[in-house]
Formats: sequence, C-alpha cells, structure tokens
Amino acid sequence: MLHVNLIIAKDPAEVGKLAADIFQDIVNAKPDCVLGLATGSTPLPLYRELIEREKAGKINFSQVRSANLDEYKGLSGDHPQSYRYFMQENLFNHISIDPANTIVPDGLAEDADAMCAAYERKIEAMGGVDIQLLGIGHDGHIGFNEPCDHFPVTTHEVELEEITREANKRFFNSIDEVPTAAYTMGIGTVMAARKVLLLATGKDKAEIVKQSFFGPVTPMVPASILQFHGNVTVIVDEAAASLIK
Repeated sequence: MLHVNLIIAKDPAEVGKLAADIFQDIVNAKPDCVLGLATGSTPLPLYRELIEREKAGKINFSQVRSANLDEYKGLSGDHPQSYRYFMQENLFNHISIDPANTIVPDGLAEDADAMCAAYERKIEAMGGVDIQLLGIGHDGHIGFNEPCDHFPVTTHEVELEEITREANKRFFNSIDEVPTAAYTMGIGTVMAARKVLLLATGKDKAEIVKQSFFGPVTPMVPASILQFHGNVTVIVDEAAASLIK
C-alpha cells in the first residue's frame, strides 16, 4: 500500500460522518468546488449527513458543482433506476446545489462516443474534480470500470459483467431489466481528481479491500490503481476491514 490513508470506522453511520467531515472541509475551503459523486447504498449515510449539515448551517452547496461517475445506458434521467434519479432523490433535491451545476452522463445519448468526449470536456471546463467519491465493487470495479487487461483512460461505454448486473438486480424487478451497458468515467478521469475518497462497508467487501490496497496493482483489480494516486483516503467499517487488521 503506497500512499493510501486508511481509516477504520465502527459502522456505516460512522463512515458517513467521517466522509462528511472531509466533504465539509473541502466545500468550506472552496465554495465552488467540484465534487465527483457516486451512487449505490454505500454513500447513502454520507449523503444523509450532508443534507443534515446544510440544514444546520455547517455547509453550503449553493455554489458547488458536481460530476457523477456513471450512468446506465438506455435509461432516461427520470427513470427510477437511473443514477440521475438516484442523485436527485438522495441528495440534490434536499440541498441548495443548482441543478444546472450537476452533470451525469446521458444514458440516452444517440452518439455514445461524442457524449463521452463532451463529458470529459465539461469536467475540464469546471476546472477538474476536487474530490472524487468512490465505492468499490466485489470485483474491484470503481465507477463501472470492470476488470480487464488495461486501465481505460477517459469516459467510455462499458459492457457490464454478470457479477455487476447480479449485484444491481435487487434494484430492478428482474435481472432482465438490468441494463447490459453503462457509461463511466475512465480510470484516468478518476486519477485526475485532486483527492480520492473511497468508502467500503460490510463483510462482503473485506476481500476486495484487501486485494485493492494490500495487493499488486493490476487492471484485473481496477481499484488497485489508486495505490498510485498521491492523495487517497479509504474509509471502511470494521466488517470491511476484517481481513487487514
């Protein structure tokens, strides 16, 4: 493990609070900062904490800008399982962020390559990501960068692995409804963020946390590349840390 700052919290709620402390410091220091955001169940305690903190006057999102990691291909932003919808429901609708300052890849893009290239330009025009929030998949994926023989650099379309579709099946009526492809920031896009914050909770993430941060750097474990980022904080609960104590 090269430069990774590892913090072990008691439980998911404490992971959320510690992550919120980091976000709060960044937003307060730079009110128009760019937050790289993630979806899934892991960041929910963080998002709930941020909502409460703005209500309490500890943080102000009115000038903040955001860029999301990924989106399912084929889902519109108002589809209940789209990541745009997830962000609205779980964060954006409850804080003072301007919807015009939030970007998520367009799941209905007719020209995928053009949309992905435009997404990269939007992030660049914002001045780059100040802090990139990540979860981690059971196969080590970050965003939807699945294990493969190389580290994809920029935002791109990806075919989803069965393990990933299986993991996301619980949000849909059946596996048949889970999209087979998605758009995701590339590993290079993630690595360009000034700070990376990865959260992992639950015993089922213990093995991949160990592999990613205490094993070799390989594109077969995409998260392992973070060992080469100069400013990474990993916050895990005791269950997710159970194999590294």
